[in-house]
This record gives sequence, structure tokens and C-alpha cells, in this order.
Amino acid sequence: MTAGTSPSPTEQRETPHRSGFACFVGRPNAGKSTLTNALVGTKVAITSNRPQTTRHTVRGIVHRPEAQLVLVDTPGLHKPRTLLGERLNDVVRTTWAEVDVIGFCLPADQKLGPGDRYIATELAGIKKTPKVAIVTKTDLVESKQLAEQLIAIDRLGTELGIEWAEIVPVSAVGDKQVGLLADLLVPLLPEGPALYPEGDLTDEPEQVMVAELIREAALEGVRDELPHSIAVVVEEMLPREDRPADRPLLDIHANLYIERPSQKGIIIGPKGRRLKEVGTKSRKHIEALLGTPVFLDLHVKVAKDWQRDPKQLRKLGF
Repeated sequence: MTAGTSPSPTEQRETPHRSGFACFVGRPNAGKSTLTNALVGTKVAITSNRPQTTRHTVRGIVHRPEAQLVLVDTPGLHKPRTLLGERLNDVVRTTWAEVDVIGFCLPADQKLGPGDRYIATELAGIKKTPKVAIVTKTDLVESKQLAEQLIAIDRLGTELGIEWAEIVPVSAVGDKQVGLLADLLVPLLPEGPALYPEGDLTDEPEQVMVAELIREAALEGVRDELPHSIAVVVEEMLPREDRPADRPLLDIHANLYIERPSQKGIIIGPKGRRLKEVGTKSRKHIEALLGTPVFLDLHVKVAKDWQRDPKQLRKLGF
């Protein structure tokens, strides 16, 4: 613009607001949930160092003045061995078809394997959606190993005909380049108004999030003994009656379902200590999430072979 002339309409127009959905994909335990939590800045997706812990599509919402990025967290895509596994894979593919950008998470500390190639081949079939390769867990490797991984990912794209919109190394734990990743995802979103009110961090129903927090605490100490045979259903969440307004209490009744009677003792622990720990740990997270004191009542029940039984899967919300 030269001196003395008024700005043209184009120059007056501000940067358009963008909003849309991004999903992170990757084999189980590639760091998808940890990355979602780091971007949103609070705990919305369950994280565990057991693969296959995310079963619900958890949305985290990143608010920016110029954009709103809605993160859809999917279960890890894997070769299914059970009916639950098949349903989880269907959830992933449905999600991919509906988002504006896909982030493919590949851990820096593990060489590309058959699982990564399996997912990349599926991604190659989705032509229109931009794809960003995200190298996670960079805090675990030296720069030489990281450089090798970046080259390998670039080659994989070329080989399968995937044009990466970006290849970004990040460390969610060390908070390295997480902001940069958001900066790179935003321009790939369509123009549009905010999809959620300012301040919302997730659209998951509170009951589902509470169940996930209980499940995370329950998985923590039984990593090796129990595979993925814990499901949690929150039966009810009710404010306790006759409490003064300044001292509310929320009663939460939840059932932990396992597949076999022999697993009951593992979850409950000697003299009920283990279950008590699960209650104490998850209650803290639930109170932080809901902003209110909570009374948590937990019961362990057996739902025989629920991962393979369509009726049980429906009852448990899958």
C-alpha cells in the first residue's frame, strides 16, 4: 500500500477463522493420547503404557484466537483378533473418512514395522484428506536416530504414494514442538466459525470420561496380569440430597467388569487394598475434572468373555 491511499478491501480483511477436525492415527501405543492431552493442555484422553487403552473417540478441543482445532482420538489400528478388535478398527476407518486432517503418529524410538506399513497402506487409499506425519517420543532418542526415522518416513510416503503435508518431530512429554504442530495443523483446516463454545475442552459425556479415569487407575497396577479385560460402566452420578449449597457431594456408582472370576482377586487385591487404591487415585482425577467433591462407590463384576460376545459388547457401550 503506498502512502496516502486507503487500504483495499483485501488488505482490510482479517485472517479468516478456521475450524475443523483432526485425528491422530498410529499403531497402539504410538503416543496419540499423550499428544492429544499435551495439545489441549489438560487430561482428556486416557493414557496408559499398555497398548489398546482408548476405546472411545475422545475429542479434545484446542482454542486459538484464529482457529479451533477439534482432536478426535481413535483406538490404535491393528490386525483384529476378537470381535472387539474388529469393531475398534471400524471406528478408526469411519473417523478417517470424516476428518479434515489426519496425523499419523510414529514413535521416534522404534523402527518402522509391519504395523506402521499396514496403517500407511490404508492411509494411501484416502486421497483427499491431508496427512501429517508426526514423529512422537523424540525425547527418547539422539539426533542421529531421529534423522534416520525422518528419512524412513519420507521414503515410506514416496513408496506408497502418500504426499505428507508436513513431517513434524514432537515430544509431548518434554513439550517440544507441540505448539508448532498445532500451528501446522491449523492451515489445513477449512474456514469456518468455532464449532464449540470457548472453554469447552471435550464433548465426551462426563459419565464416559469418569468411566475412563476409573479404568485408567484400574489398569495401572495390573499391567502384566490382566490384558485388556477391564471395562467400566458408570451406573449413576447423582448429587447427594440434603447437602448445604457450599458443601456439595456427588455420588458416583460404577461397576468394573472383568472376563473371568479368577481376575476378581487381582483387581480387588489382598483385603481389598488394590480396589481402594483404584478408588482413591481415580477420585482425585474425577474431582479435578468435575470441580466438585465425589463419593465413589466401586464394584467388581464378571461379564464372561465380554470382548468376544456381541451382547456383552453392546451392554458395555461398544
